[in-house]
Amino acid sequence: MDDDFVEADTPCSSIAIDSIARVATAGALWGSCTGPYDANKLGLSGFPRVSFVAKSIGKTSLQCGVFAGIFTMTRCGIQNYRGRSDVINAAAAGAVVGGLIAAGTRSKKQVVGMAALLSILGAASDYSRTF
Repeated sequence: MDDDFVEADTPCSSIAIDSIARVATAGALWGSCTGPYDANKLGLSGFPRVSFVAKSIGKTSLQCGVFAGIFTMTRCGIQNYRGRSDVINAAAAGAVVGGLIAAGTRSKKQVVGMAALLSILGAASDYSRTF
């Protein structure tokens, strides 16, 4: 419950930057694991392999950071608008981010499915954080 007190006094931009840095770092780690695997599957070696792995790390890190930033800013904005800190904020933020991630597919089924999935995951993570 101390986290809610600290979060109430912290600006949304600071929370978002912290979230972006943490999740982008996790994305870089994930990219450093998947990049070499994908390079092996493509049969790359030498400089093309190094370039591919570096691009993979950067791409994954950027995608994860953008996801975290949008989720955190949306959650914080909804929380400030509603004046409450509950699971609904995270669920709505998850739905927004899920919709944005799947918007590139132009498939309504995938947009709705991804929005629902990330809404559930956001709500579950926020619920587990409160205990």
